[in-house]
Amino acid sequence: MRITPIEIQQHQFKSRLFGYDTTAVDQFLELLADELEQLHRRNNELKESLARTRTSLEQMREREKLLQQTLVTAQKMTDELKDQARRDAEIVIAEAHIEGERILRDANERRIQLVSEIQEIKRIRHSFKNSLRALIENHTQLLDMDMDTLQIDMDNHSAKVQALFADDISDDDLLD
Repeated sequence: MRITPIEIQQHQFKSRLFGYDTTAVDQFLELLADELEQLHRRNNELKESLARTRTSLEQMREREKLLQQTLVTAQKMTDELKDQARRDAEIVIAEAHIEGERILRDANERRIQLVSEIQEIKRIRHSFKNSLRALIENHTQLLDMDMDTLQIDMDNHSAKVQALFADDISDDDLLD
């Protein structure tokens, strides 16, 4: 059974003839009551402090639990982001390989086309060169023929002029 400070203060002892000194007993009881009251107050303060500490501890445990869940969620999201970034990188690399192969294929086709064009240009150049050479030879022959004809004509005119001076030909021969 618990005794409170008020019960101690209100407790009455029976008096006897040769019993205890009532004043001393009352003073002692008063002292005891004060001490118990202080202990009772201190006990209540400690209970309240303990309750606050328990509440605070429970809040901290809830926060810790929430933080752990947040960390786990953040770790999962980080892993997912890494996986997504890895997949995106693989896609970009695959697309780059495909694009690179396409560029190489286009470059090779263009190279083949250029080689073909170069061969066609060489063929045209060769044909032009041969045509030009033939044309020059033809013109040279024409020039040579004209020179021969001109030489013959000059020789004829020269002979006619000499004959004119020599009176070997008539005026009709000069008109030819």
